[in-house]
Amino acid sequence: MAEDRPDRQGDGSRERDSGPQEVMSLLDLPLSSDLDRISEHLRALARAQRTLQELLQAVVDITGELELPMVLRRIVHTAMDLVGARYGAMGVLDEEGRFLAEFIPLGLSAEELADLHGVELPRGRGLLGHLIHHPEPLRVDDIARHPESAGFPPGHPPMRTLLGVAISVRGRIYGNLYLSERADGQPFDRQHEAVVRALAGTAGVAIENARLYERVRNNSEQFQRLLLPRLPDLTPFSAGAAYRPATSPAAVGGDWYDAMLLPDGSCVAVIGDVVGHDLRAAADMAQIRNMLRALSYDANATPSSRLARLDRIMHALEEAPVATALLARLEPVGSAWELHWSSAGHPPPLLVLPDGRARYLDAEPGLPLGVLTDLPRPDHRQAVPVGSTVLLYTDGLVEVPGQSLDQGLAALAAVASRHADGSLEELCKAVSDHHPSDGHDDMAVIALRTPPLTGYACS
Repeated sequence: MAEDRPDRQGDGSRERDSGPQEVMSLLDLPLSSDLDRISEHLRALARAQRTLQELLQAVVDITGELELPMVLRRIVHTAMDLVGARYGAMGVLDEEGRFLAEFIPLGLSAEELADLHGVELPRGRGLLGHLIHHPEPLRVDDIARHPESAGFPPGHPPMRTLLGVAISVRGRIYGNLYLSERADGQPFDRQHEAVVRALAGTAGVAIENARLYERVRNNSEQFQRLLLPRLPDLTPFSAGAAYRPATSPAAVGGDWYDAMLLPDGSCVAVIGDVVGHDLRAAADMAQIRNMLRALSYDANATPSSRLARLDRIMHALEEAPVATALLARLEPVGSAWELHWSSAGHPPPLLVLPDGRARYLDAEPGLPLGVLTDLPRPDHRQAVPVGSTVLLYTDGLVEVPGQSLDQGLAALAAVASRHADGSLEELCKAVSDHHPSDGHDDMAVIALRTPPLTGYACS
């Protein structure tokens, strides 16, 4: 047992010796104020990291949009989210850079918008004008006390704080981004200014991309429209047509329409769609349309035989395109009109009766052009009362990815019925503006209305 005593003493000695070391280590710990400071630094670092992530996501969201009006609204909305602002606006400068040509406000409630009914949008006076002439970031804690404040018009919601940042595109000031009234009631600080300035740099790139997209799309649409014919005078028939390009700027389409009067008093209309969305499809479309126009003047040929001859000619080309088409002829038969048509894989005609009832003339469509030339093509006939409308269209008007084609067809028929009493130009515009499709394909529509059987038509 005596041998155990040194061990216990050794243990006790070690315990007594460690006491002062533990006390010294406690004295080395940071004070409470130091811990608070470290904690605040960590929280600030976390906030900065979240802000950076939000800013990066904002950059992705803004640059992913291509429609200029949507880009401008997305910029304002994103800036409001980043700094917690209740109100935001984008002011677009005029060509001379002196006034606001456009003002896009966001954050106003329905009641606030109603209170501002009839009030002219800002042109760039007061503080807004200051930012136009001095495009440095502007932070104001009390708008009313700023020497350049011009006040607000009657009905304007109260605003105390302001953060304004200029947006430049290719070195030129494009407009100004305005933010007001943080949700927590505090004024904007340097961090908010830095975040919005970073966003403004991205906004300039997004705006330039959207403007380039707009120019390319307009040029594509203009090129496409130059290839389409202007409808000739089809008297005594009433006629209308419309074309809408695809939303993609490079998607020059192959949709076309055409119509002509024949010497025997009948009227021929054609609608078609070449497979593809590029310049080659547009060039093929123009070539096919011209060939079919020449073939249509053979009054003795049926619509099916004209499509068959066109198909054989197309196969003789070096690279035969694939296309759908529908050729229809309204011809007087006795004391009535008759629609005589043939389809090459194209959607069926829509017949709208004078009382507004609409129905599709479903029939065997036949193969598209450019597939096989040795199979017979069917012809179809349908009596058409005087004052009825025959509507021909391309699939871009009714096809919606992920939805049944029947839904698109039903929607088109409903719009056509509602506008059956108006002019055919109004009808074609209505079905083009209110189509159910997603706009990723171009679309064409042509309409003919049967006249009374008088004059040369009766003979």
